[in-house]
Amino acid sequence: MLLKLGSSGEDVKRLQEKLGVEAIGKFGPKTEAAVKAWQKANGLKDDGIVGDATWNKLFPSSIPAASVSAAPTPKVEGLNLAGLKGHIPDTVIAQIPDTAAKFGITNNLRLAHFLAQCGHESGGFKAVSENLNYSADRLKKIFPKYFPGNLNESYSRNPEKIASRVYASRMGNGDETSKEGFKFRGRGYIQLTGKSNYTAFAKFIGEDTVANPDLVATKYPLASAAFFFNSNGLWSICDRGADDATVTSVTKRVNGGTIGLADRIKHFKEFYHALTK
Repeated sequence: MLLKLGSSGEDVKRLQEKLGVEAIGKFGPKTEAAVKAWQKANGLKDDGIVGDATWNKLFPSSIPAASVSAAPTPKVEGLNLAGLKGHIPDTVIAQIPDTAAKFGITNNLRLAHFLAQCGHESGGFKAVSENLNYSADRLKKIFPKYFPGNLNESYSRNPEKIASRVYASRMGNGDETSKEGFKFRGRGYIQLTGKSNYTAFAKFIGEDTVANPDLVATKYPLASAAFFFNSNGLWSICDRGADDATVTSVTKRVNGGTIGLADRIKHFKEFYHALTK
């Protein structure tokens, strides 16, 4: 792995999304500056070059997009997974059979609603870990109550410190000094967050995601999202139909509002058509 000024491609896009830089797929001065800031905040040599050490710390246990090869489309009774080829990554399709079996995704309507929400929340199935690499200004705008005065300046571009503070003493996490806010930060396609949620998911899935929280991002990004759907009674809402009103109802349960509704509707129509054609 080597990304630097002048590089381009899918891995650069993934890097930019992780760092909160416009994901244009070209490694320019802004990306270089963001890399340097992240490296410095995470104890790495801040040379602006993404080698194996930087990449592996940014994306634990991940595989660069360029090295992922195509796999045969799995078959699941009642689901037209072959229709999804070219619409979502093969790595996502490969996760569907096991996820569908565990969480009752029994028809194409449910699957289309589910994937539409996952696709939007993860930026096209690319983000599997919460991006907390905020500048001092962004911290003031997004988390104003946690950063009074000029406190934001000492937390800027330090994801571990930021998450440890804003997620402290809630969702089952310990206080800021425990750093559990960072350990149990958002992961998966619909951002499983907080120790209590990781604990509940671990009990359901049968693997210790409390001791190994990165598993949610690397092994269970889709299953953790389905766990959210299951826990929040979303399948019955999905069953209402294939209209915009149903997508809106699902969105309100996932998002708490209707942020990104147009994109979610667009995703749903694309996936539903692909699954039912």
